[in-house]
Amino acid sequence: MNDIDLNTLSADAWDEMNDPRPQETTFDRVVEAALTRRSFLGGVLAMGSGASAMGALVSSTAMPARAGNRFRFVPIRAQTDSTVHVPEGYRWQVLIRWGDPLFSDAPAFDNATGGGAEGADRIFGENTDGMETFTIGDRQVIAVNHEYSNRDINLPQRAEGTPDSASDVEKLQKLQGVSVMEIARNEQGWEVVVDSPLNRRITHLTPMRIAGPAAGHDLLKTEADPTGTSSLGTFNNCGSGRTPWGTFLTCEENFNGYFGSSDPDIALPDGYQRYGVGTKGWGYDYHRFDPRFDIARNPNEPHRVGYVVEIDPADPASTPVKHTGLGRFKHENAAVTLAPDGRVVVYMGDDERGEYLYKFVSNGIYTPGASTDGLLDDGQLYAARFHDDGTGEWLALTPEATGMDTAQIAIFTRAAASNVQATTMDRPEWVSVNPVEVEAYCCLTNNKNRGVKPNAGGDETPMNGPNPRAENRYGQIVRWYPANDDHADTRFAWDLYVMAGNPLVHQDANAGSDNINEGNLFNSPDGMQFDSTGMVWIQTDGKDSNEGDFAGMGNNQMLLGDPVSGRIERFLTGPKGSEVTGLCWSADRRAMFVGIQHPDAPFPDGEGRLPRSAVIVVEREDGGLVG
Repeated sequence: MNDIDLNTLSADAWDEMNDPRPQETTFDRVVEAALTRRSFLGGVLAMGSGASAMGALVSSTAMPARAGNRFRFVPIRAQTDSTVHVPEGYRWQVLIRWGDPLFSDAPAFDNATGGGAEGADRIFGENTDGMETFTIGDRQVIAVNHEYSNRDINLPQRAEGTPDSASDVEKLQKLQGVSVMEIARNEQGWEVVVDSPLNRRITHLTPMRIAGPAAGHDLLKTEADPTGTSSLGTFNNCGSGRTPWGTFLTCEENFNGYFGSSDPDIALPDGYQRYGVGTKGWGYDYHRFDPRFDIARNPNEPHRVGYVVEIDPADPASTPVKHTGLGRFKHENAAVTLAPDGRVVVYMGDDERGEYLYKFVSNGIYTPGASTDGLLDDGQLYAARFHDDGTGEWLALTPEATGMDTAQIAIFTRAAASNVQATTMDRPEWVSVNPVEVEAYCCLTNNKNRGVKPNAGGDETPMNGPNPRAENRYGQIVRWYPANDDHADTRFAWDLYVMAGNPLVHQDANAGSDNINEGNLFNSPDGMQFDSTGMVWIQTDGKDSNEGDFAGMGNNQMLLGDPVSGRIERFLTGPKGSEVTGLCWSADRRAMFVGIQHPDAPFPDGEGRLPRSAVIVVEREDGGLVG
């Protein structure tokens, strides 16, 4: 334990180190399945939109003909250096970095210490992730998540970045959360409007309102909040979403790592293990200096995180709302669309090995201009079950189906999904809905435990239709077509849009699908957004060693995919060590905003400076559209 650097340990690795799964399971070992690339491709691959709901799969072992060239750039090569690369005819610039001011009274960035607690909520936070743009009157506003802190970078004067005071903890609490800020373009390019009345920081200390079926439940009550309806802070804000009524959805993912215990021998309450909550924090050590995070003193506090949080970017004085009706798990993002009858549909992935894909359908109807109260609180939550024949259904998480009451389903959603025997997935990351076709996509980033270990709830994880490879190191993207062209329908057909792999190294299923080639190699698809034309942008958060299984892939990257032809091309590469994550556009679609998370030095300021996560702007040199 003393030799493990918690700053470089992934959330999944930390969970398994503290709560190891058994190495063997009761199902047949996947090596006996003798999966071949030929049988895989013949069974689940489909590269092209248009499969009718509940119809036969569109399967192929050859790239179908595509209608015209929808790629307005020359694809770029994989890169391994410490900067950003975009195609010829495009340019990029930094919009804002960790430590840059949102307000004129913010402290100047201190490269020696990364700054202090005072003023840390007046600057742009750390580790940019999901983001969305909004037009508010004649202003453009961007809301950006700050997923977690790089403690060795944010606290460079502390050994291994471990906080040793309440002030250190306060600083980290303020660097995470969400930034809401006005942006504008001038002759020099895009910039943040410092001191805009719409600018706002939301942190681990910001008051929140709890809504939905779990609000007021005994499991959400604490000494500081005996009503169970208000809390402080939003945590580990990963992906995002936007509602039709113009609000920002931020998603709480690996929240468990913030909690620890002053009593190492405390008996853990029911439900903790499934979410990875234990006596040791993930290096944050909040519990040593802030009793709110000490489970020996506040055992219900972990039940108050793990939700989708709604923020109104047009009203900086508004209180963010935690929507328990959307379930509690490690939320990646929230993809919102409307059913034909106006009901609100929200797709969500639970980003942990062997967990589930979810959908929420509101009971109420969205009407522009009418009240939206309750639309994300009153409805039905579902978990997905995929069949190997290319069909599937959404299983309603009801008291009758799960054996749990409505509040328990909202608080212990993973157990509810297990109880209805939903399909275990290879870490469901971003979901995105095609704006020009009735279909949705989800990045299944990777899963080294597929066919090896059960998930945290003990559910076995054999190979299955959308997760066909053992010890999946590369990831894939699953796509589904709702029955009757209705996202609220409980039935769907599905296929795999792409299976990442390396045909330079492997000749079996690990070579990937036929739309993977030497020019577009990637692993671990994570972020994903459709643009207004129905093209899908894919961002990666995987291995960037550029050797062995990952030879030829280079740094993490952003690629563009055509759902019609299946063609995928590389558009952008990030600096060494970074994840490319978060994507949105200016109102005129002539600027693209992209997040660069946890880069290695010297990005973006050069040698001898602390590396800083950043949002960059990408534009065409001729001023044309970029999505």
